[in-house]
Order: sequence, then C-alpha cells, then structure tokens
Amino acid sequence: QVQLRESGGGLVQPGGSLRLSCAASTRPFTTYTMGWFRQAPGKERKFVAAINRDGHSLLYTDSVKGRFIISRDNAGNTVHLQMNSLKPEDTAVYYCAADRTFGDPSRRYTEYDYWGQGTQVTVAS
Repeated sequence: QVQLRESGGGLVQPGGSLRLSCAASTRPFTTYTMGWFRQAPGKERKFVAAINRDGHSLLYTDSVKGRFIISRDNAGNTVHLQMNSLKPEDTAVYYCAADRTFGDPSRRYTEYDYWGQGTQVTVAS
C-alpha cells in the first residue's frame, strides 16, 4: 500500500505562486509514474500534470502549460507542482496520484492506483 501526502496548498492572490509537494511512503519511488489532478466544487476530477519514473517525460493539460512545472526528487520520494501566474479558475482541491503501470505518463485518472487526501488551493483577491 502506497501512502501519499500533499502539502503546500493555501490562499493566494491572482498572479501569485504556490508550490505543492507530495511525499510518498513507498520505496523504490521510481516504480511509479506520478500525477497531479484537481477537482473544483461540483465538478469532476481533472488531470493537471504527470511525470514518468525518471523525470524525463512530462505531460500537462493545456490550461496550465507555461505556468505549472511538475518535477520529482526520487531520492526524497517527493513530487512537486510549481504553480505560477495563478488564476481564479485554478481554484480546486489538488490531488497527488501514483501509477504503477510502466510507460508514458497518463492523463486518465483511472490509470492511477493510489491517491493522496488532497490539498486546497484558492486563488482569490
């Protein structure tokens, strides 16, 4: 069983930045592709970004390209999501997820096997 714990959420003004982190309990961490998803109130969970096992293959949803950066620290069992130029529409609960399937990162939430509890990001003035 893999446990994932997100941190770094909060309230930020439009145009501001936040850095989310997700710590994984499992070793070796490189067994998993890691992803970030988000869910706004009353809406379905949506893909944000993903990174493959060695960190060389990245995937982003179009609305965050150029603003968000996903990265991973395999030695520290951690994946990060740097969020810049935040907009009110980025407001959501952000979830970290782990996919044990070998291959390129996926944007499909059904591909992910383990999930964190989520961290709230609110972008408002």
